[in-house]
Amino acid sequence: MSASPELKSKRPLSPHLQVYKPQMTSLTSVLHRVTGVALAYGLFVFTWWLVAAAIGPEAYGMFTDFAGSGIGKLLMFGWSLAFYYHFANGIRHLIWDYGKMLTIKDAYASGFFILLVTAFMTGVTWYCLLTFAGV
Repeated sequence: MSASPELKSKRPLSPHLQVYKPQMTSLTSVLHRVTGVALAYGLFVFTWWLVAAAIGPEAYGMFTDFAGSGIGKLLMFGWSLAFYYHFANGIRHLIWDYGKMLTIKDAYASGFFILLVTAFMTGVTWYCLLTFAGV
């Protein structure tokens, strides 16, 4: 005997975000995927930079005008943040591949560490850019 259509429509088909509270492991997993996508889209900007440099001064000037704008700086900041997070979390995954740090306690500790490393490296990069490169 199957449930009536009214009951079927009100119950979830599978667990979802309303059932589970966010955890460090789920947060780092989602962030890893999101930063991977952001890095893939960032490759378009990187390609634009390379092509503009190859074409000549006028095209390169257009790129540097964009990169120096508020939106360009925001995109570059986001891309650097995504890069450092994805890189550090990728190293974490390599450690897991060797069978190390697989307990929940270690997963939480390494997750917080990855977030701290990401913030630190992004901060150092942008401090150096703003201080020494005059960005």
